[in-house]
Amino acid sequence: MPINPDAVGATGEPVTHAWTSTDAILYALGVGAGAADPFDELEFTTENSNGVEQQVLPTMAVVLGAGGGSAFGSIGSFNPAMLVHGEQAITLHRPIPVQGEVSTVGQIIGIYDKGKGAVVESKAVSTDVATGEPLFTNVSSVFIRGEGGWGGDRGPSGPRNVPADRAPDHEVTYQTRTDQALLYRLSGDRNPLHSDPTFAAMGGFDRPILHGLCTYGFTGRALLHALCDGDPTRFTGLEGRFTSPVMPGEPLTVRMWTGDGEAVFQTVGGDGRVVLDAGRVTFG
Repeated sequence: MPINPDAVGATGEPVTHAWTSTDAILYALGVGAGAADPFDELEFTTENSNGVEQQVLPTMAVVLGAGGGSAFGSIGSFNPAMLVHGEQAITLHRPIPVQGEVSTVGQIIGIYDKGKGAVVESKAVSTDVATGEPLFTNVSSVFIRGEGGWGGDRGPSGPRNVPADRAPDHEVTYQTRTDQALLYRLSGDRNPLHSDPTFAAMGGFDRPILHGLCTYGFTGRALLHALCDGDPTRFTGLEGRFTSPVMPGEPLTVRMWTGDGEAVFQTVGGDGRVVLDAGRVTFG
């Protein structure tokens, strides 16, 4: 039974999310900060790094904006086991503070008929409760298998953010830990697909896989350090499409092709397969 395509434009109720400096540190550790050298990236992994004020990784926006999917209740019922995260984009309107609270409002902005399934695109705007100003925006799309076939608009298609036909300008490799998913899940995503071998086997995996948004965070770190000198105030946006699961313990290599204030990137796994594609980052 197809989901309701008339739900486009539906808006959910505001959802608040507060965080502390400890939450920011835990997120940074969950996406690998300091793993290669415990005394590197101290501005993200401690609150007292030689007089340098603690900072927040820009990709933490995906965690703090959680709950913006409340508008999903308007699209009708579907089997959540058939849902796959397709794409994720963030826009940073200003640097994320070390502690604070946001109010997030989600909206369904697109529902597309892909035949064997449906793509649902949503936008969630998170406002700083203390200032009343927008802090960051998340845009995500999910593919729901078995929910297409109503003859609707197929939506945008074709290549996007294609790398230049030359060697990358920058390349950064990070090693994930074998327990990376167990650490990352402490930031809020407790899906057993990433922790329970029995549940993972039901999904066709021989062991739990890494969260896609953890791969996204590793990628964001590589881009931040290679293109912004590690300065979150220069990092303004990130988008990409998930193309392959990652196993904890696998190395991740981010390849970047730079332009004027932006770069196209791909993230590849240990065997060279692309795991995050159609990537674009903007920075100042």
